[in-house]
Amino acid sequence: MVQERKKRRRGGGRSGNVQRRGTRAIDQMPWRLPINLDKPTEPLSEEGVNAIHEGAMQILEDIGIVILNDEAREIFKSAGCFVNGDLVRMGRDFVMEMLSNAPETWTLTPRNPEREITVGGEYILFGNVSSPPSYWDYATQKKMSGTREMCRNLLKLSQYFNCIHFVGGYPVEPIDIHPSIRHLDVLYDKLTLTDKVAHAYSLGKERVEDVMEMVRIAGGHSEEEFEASPKMYTNINSTSPLKHDQPMLDGWMRLARRNQGLVVTPFTLAGAMAPVTMAGAVAQSLAEGLCAVALAQWIRPGAACAIGTFTSNVDMKSGAPAFGTPEYMRATQMTGQMARFYKLPMRASGVCASNVPDGQAMWETSNSLWSAVQSGTHLIYHAAGWLEGGLIASPEKFIMDCEILQQIQRYMEPQTFATTPDDIALEAIKSVGTEGHFFGIQHTQDRYETAFYQPFVSDWRNFEAWEAAGAAWTAERAYNLYLQILEEFETPPMDEPIKEELAQFVAKRKSEGGAPTDF
Repeated sequence: MVQERKKRRRGGGRSGNVQRRGTRAIDQMPWRLPINLDKPTEPLSEEGVNAIHEGAMQILEDIGIVILNDEAREIFKSAGCFVNGDLVRMGRDFVMEMLSNAPETWTLTPRNPEREITVGGEYILFGNVSSPPSYWDYATQKKMSGTREMCRNLLKLSQYFNCIHFVGGYPVEPIDIHPSIRHLDVLYDKLTLTDKVAHAYSLGKERVEDVMEMVRIAGGHSEEEFEASPKMYTNINSTSPLKHDQPMLDGWMRLARRNQGLVVTPFTLAGAMAPVTMAGAVAQSLAEGLCAVALAQWIRPGAACAIGTFTSNVDMKSGAPAFGTPEYMRATQMTGQMARFYKLPMRASGVCASNVPDGQAMWETSNSLWSAVQSGTHLIYHAAGWLEGGLIASPEKFIMDCEILQQIQRYMEPQTFATTPDDIALEAIKSVGTEGHFFGIQHTQDRYETAFYQPFVSDWRNFEAWEAAGAAWTAERAYNLYLQILEEFETPPMDEPIKEELAQFVAKRKSEGGAPTDF
C-alpha cells in the first residue's frame, strides 16, 4: 500500500509548470516565494524590547492564563507550572527554554510539492480571506450568507492567483452545509480545486482528525510520510483577555503530536480586550501566544510554531473594531520586533473595516499589508478578499487585493534596485543628452516590456479614454475579471484513485454523522 501511494504521488497531484497556469484573463506574475530584502522597521529601542518582554513574562508568571482544556492544564502541571483551578502560571525560565526548541524556519508541503512554502527566514507569504460568514459581490451589491458555491468560487480565485501561497480556512462560511459535515465538503473542495497548502480549524477532535486524514490521502502519504514534515497547519486564537479555550487547544495539541504547522494568534483589540496602550496590548498578546508555543514544545520539541499578531484598536465611540490604522501598523511592527527577539516566525493579516470594496477598504488593507512588509512578517492571512472586519468576503475585493500583492512582490524583486552598469545606463543618458527623450533608444527598446509593473485592475488611461471605454470603476472592473477567471478556471490535476479515496472517506464520515454540534 505504501509503494502504491508513492507511485501515485509521483504520477499526479502536480499542476505541471505552475508559472504558466492562469494567465489568460490577466497577465499575472509567475508563482514564486517572495523574499523580503528590506530591513524591518523597528520602532522599539533595546530598552523597549526588554520592557515588553518583561511585561509578557510578568503576565505569565504573576497573573497567569486561564486554560480551559483539562489535558493542557495537566501537561502544564507535569511541566512544573503552577495550576490553580483553570489558572496556569509559568516561570520565564520554562517559557524561554521551550521557545529555544522552536525552529526559526519550517516548510509546509501540500499535495503538489511544487507549491511547498517556507515559513520564516526572509520569506513573506500571502493567504486568502478566511472565515467570514457573509458574502458581497458587485452583481447583487448585497450582503448575503455564504454558500458552498460562493466558497468554491473563492477557492478557485485562491488557486488561480500565483500571489496567493496558502489557502486558509473557509474563504466564506457555507451556511447551506450542516455544521456537522461542513468541514468534510469544504476540505474536499479545497483539496480538489487547489493544490496549495491547506488549513484545519481546531474546533474539536473530529474536525481536526478528519482534515489531517484528508490531507494525508490527497498527498498520497503513508502515516509515516505525513508526520515526517508539516503538510498542513492550524491557526488558533486565544480568547482575550488571557484565556485559551478547550477545542482550539485540543486541535493545537493533536497537530503538535503529528508534527504539523501551528500558528497562534491572539485577537487583542486595544481598548476592549487589551490595554488601550499599544505596548500593553502587545505584551498581553505575546503572553497569550507564547504560552501556547511553550505547550507545543513540551509536547513535541521542535514543533513547527509561528506567533501571530492581531493587535488593533477599537473605535472608542462605538466599540467597533478598526483595522489598517496607524496603531495597527505600529503594533504589527512592534510584534515583528518581538518575534525576532524570540526567534519565531510571525503571522499578520491584510484587513480593513470597510463594508464594500471602496477607497477606505483599499487604503486600510494597503496599510495593513505594508505594515506586514515593514515588520518582517512571514505569513499574511486574509491578504485578499476581506471586508467588514472579517464578516464579509468579496471576490471583487479579492482581485483588487491581488493587485496590491503583486505590487508588493514586484517591489521586492532585485531588479527594481539593481545597480549594474546597464542599470546606471550612462551610455543611454549620454546618447539622449539634454535635448532628446528615452522612448525610442535601444536601451529602452530592449527593456520596455519588463521594465515596469503592469497592473491588471488599475486603469491608467486618461479620463476621456476611460469614459469612452465604459467608465467602469475599480470594483466593476474587478467583477468582470472575476467572471473571466471563473470561465477559464482549470482544476489542478489529481490522480483518480486518490480522488476516489478522498470521496469515499468523505462519504464514510458523513454516514457516521461527521462532527458533533450543538444544533
